Amino acid sequence: MEQIDRRSVLVIGAAAAAATPLLFLSRSAGAAAVPNYGPNDGMDIGAGRRMIDVGVQESQITAYKSLKIIDIVYPVGAADPDDDAVMESDMVCHIIAGEFRIQKPGIPPYIVKDGDIYTCGIGKKDKATNISNIVGIHRIALLLPA
Repeated sequence: MEQIDRRSVLVIGAAAAAATPLLFLSRSAGAAAVPNYGPNDGMDIGAGRRMIDVGVQESQITAYKSLKIIDIVYPVGAADPDDDAVMESDMVCHIIAGEFRIQKPGIPPYIVKDGDIYTCGIGKKDKATNISNIVGIHRIALLLPA
């Protein structure tokens, strides 16, 4: 075994001490900051829900021209209307606040919570209901065709 001199021990100790706060201040890569939307933010889309545009980005996926990110805010107990239209684009839904019951034709309803992801496809329907006791937020990536 090689001997380590006092200077090397001091350098290694200083590096470890400097990095230690980073371990406690970091958060997981999947954690999304939950926005604090007010009752008049975004656009009213009915049934107590509001839509907030988050951003648009050019897609690097050949089948899609761009991605549009939106947040749909659901008050406690709010749900998509039964007569909601079919999906106009493929989308990935990420729950960033609350807990929802998702109903899709042909499959049993299921529950999604903070951090969960589910998908919807063009021409399909689903109905989300906020079953939590807090305001729920769906962050949706709309995959817009090329």
